[in-house]
Amino acid sequence: MATGFILTAYSVIANDSVQTLGTFMASNAKVRWQYLWLAASAVLIATLTYSWVAHGGDISYGRLSQIPYQEIQWYHALAPLGLVLLTQFGIPVSTSLLIFSAFASSLVFEKILVKSFLGYGLSALVAFTLWILVLHFVKNTKNTTETHSSEKTWRVAQWCATGFLWWSWLSHDVANIAVFLPRALPFETLVTVLVILTAALGYIFWKRGGKIQNIVLTKTNVAYVKAATFIDLTYAFLLLFFKQYNDIPMSTTWVFVGLLAGREFAISLTNKDYHFRNLFPIVGKDMLKVIFGLAISVVVVLFVQYMNG
Repeated sequence: MATGFILTAYSVIANDSVQTLGTFMASNAKVRWQYLWLAASAVLIATLTYSWVAHGGDISYGRLSQIPYQEIQWYHALAPLGLVLLTQFGIPVSTSLLIFSAFASSLVFEKILVKSFLGYGLSALVAFTLWILVLHFVKNTKNTTETHSSEKTWRVAQWCATGFLWWSWLSHDVANIAVFLPRALPFETLVTVLVILTAALGYIFWKRGGKIQNIVLTKTNVAYVKAATFIDLTYAFLLLFFKQYNDIPMSTTWVFVGLLAGREFAISLTNKDYHFRNLFPIVGKDMLKVIFGLAISVVVVLFVQYMNG
């Protein structure tokens, strides 16, 4: 259990940090990583502690209601171990699909998969529509000039948007980590979990996201604070919608990749210097990576079912 939890805690944060904190790190490259880490850690501690109090010791916000606690076997740790290896190669694998494939029944895994597909399609559509409507508010050239006061205002807005997004994401994906733990944690275990997660988060900020950060850096102008703010807010509201929809976990990676794809399509239609031939290699590469992660998840499902007899 401890091995599986530690591997999952690192791999989930390392692989999924690009979704929630990637634009935050990209647009605050000149800010010391320690400040970014402290801000993210404060939100993490508050989010998990609130769930622990409100849900009787459960830090997953009740998202494991259809996945009861199981006695951890050695093969359960294969999923997070594979996730660690894939993260080192910068592949944005769906941590939810991969981790839950080792625990969920076939029916529950099918529900997770369907909700993830829905998340990709809806996020792409919402992002495309939103960027068509508000693109004139976002400066998409490096020649953009702003007053110091305006830049400071947008910087504060982006930090607030990131905090909101980080909370939305944690209330979804902390279930990926909590699946290795008893559903009701004693206070001492909660403290241990928070220490491990904040330490893993600190390593990610020190590495500035690592190789997985390239999925954000290859997108158009995500380093600009206005663009980063719009991305974070859109993603946060999408996650909030799916959180209220039902308590079935889903792949937030698919939602994020869909959001970036929809945004890139909108930019390609409104920017005469950005053509479809530039778009498809970027979007297609991301899609191939998540499909590769899905294939691995299916293999894990079959293997676990075989081991369970």
